[in-house]
Amino acid sequence: MRTKQELTEAVRHDRRAALVVNAHSRRGRRLYHAVRARLVEAGFTLLGAYPVERPGDLDGVLAGAADLGPDLLVAGGGDGTIGTAARVLAHRDIALGLLPLGTTNNFARTVGVPLDLDAAVGVLTAGKVIDVDLGIVGDLRFTNHVGIGFSADIMRSAPPRLKRIAGRLAYPATALGLLARHRPLRVRVRAEAREHDFLTHQLYVANGGFHAGRPITADANADDRLLVAYPVGGPSRRGLLRATARNAATGHRRSLREQPFLAVRQLWVETDRPARIEVDGEPYGLTPVRIGLDPNALRLMAPADSPDR
Repeated sequence: MRTKQELTEAVRHDRRAALVVNAHSRRGRRLYHAVRARLVEAGFTLLGAYPVERPGDLDGVLAGAADLGPDLLVAGGGDGTIGTAARVLAHRDIALGLLPLGTTNNFARTVGVPLDLDAAVGVLTAGKVIDVDLGIVGDLRFTNHVGIGFSADIMRSAPPRLKRIAGRLAYPATALGLLARHRPLRVRVRAEAREHDFLTHQLYVANGGFHAGRPITADANADDRLLVAYPVGGPSRRGLLRATARNAATGHRRSLREQPFLAVRQLWVETDRPARIEVDGEPYGLTPVRIGLDPNALRLMAPADSPDR
């Protein structure tokens, strides 16, 4: 395994890369050729370039691209695509390059990669390799968050036909219908020899610093060896809506030292009834569940002035 400095030099000077773009989304499909052209213009030799039309093919295509032996694997897509690429590249001598083509782009925001396409390519050519933490739930690594309760119920309940027609708008539409009959959960979080009890519709456990495109707190990031657990609101449905709006509006001013945030390295979550879990927006399973960290598991290209522990 090369040092981060050696891998940075290899990316900057040899420019050996592979490209995988989620072309299942309209934006990915529309921008694939432009992305490929920008990388070639930037001097990269593409060992392979793949627009992935079917989501079920993404894991295999990313694994195949990594097996080509690039110094840099560039993944274009949203948080789901980036999360899949992170799992493929964990603890490998390959840097992940981010081209944020999604809606919220939480992981790109967390690591400081600009959302503008040309600026993101600029990071690939002039940035540096850093390493960041990944979360682990069961045996699955994740980049951003685990959601327990309401968010996972929404993922499970959104009709496939509505998702095809309305895209991401299918989720708030489903949430409005689901909220009227949703029951709160009694949640117990065990961490660092302490127990924390909540009565809430929603618990999040975050690895990164952003959720839904907004800061969780001013001091949460993916390189601090910490997970951030927090309920959203209390037992009332109105409280869930108020807390969601408050978190979105004030996250950039809040700190991990404040209530209700729990900043820990690992935790065990139990609920009074089996509750659905989603991981980075994809269905996972049911509680109880253990969630932990894989420190410095992923190498990626970040802006040259990025902090790195």
